[in-house]
Amino acid sequence: MANPNIVNVTSILGGTLVRTPSSTSAVSMLNNAASSNTVVKINSLVAANTSASAVTCTVSYYTNETVEGSAPSGGTAFPIASTVSVPANASLVVIEKSNGIYLLEDNCISVTSGTANNLTFSISYEVIS
Repeated sequence: MANPNIVNVTSILGGTLVRTPSSTSAVSMLNNAASSNTVVKINSLVAANTSASAVTCTVSYYTNETVEGSAPSGGTAFPIASTVSVPANASLVVIEKSNGIYLLEDNCISVTSGTANNLTFSISYEVIS
């Protein structure tokens, strides 16, 4: 598992993903594949509640890369935010630029919604190689 030197980079490619989990099980929001020779810098992750009731959310750093949108498996989840209540029709900023996280190879960020289809997660990131 490489950890690229981010001082001498060859590219920094930005991206944004949006996902609305259709179940209450954890799903991979963003992964960094094994042997990718990259590090992914997460600049922001926001959970937006689109319902008229509060919904809990969990965001975890997961120690096993999984196909995005699939359930994490075979690793350990380390919560970044654990069952935090997102008020009705409001948003929760879980990660922002001042507390960004580096996602190393063979790891992923997973998200869990306490109610299916009620939270939309958006993540902004940079792939550094």
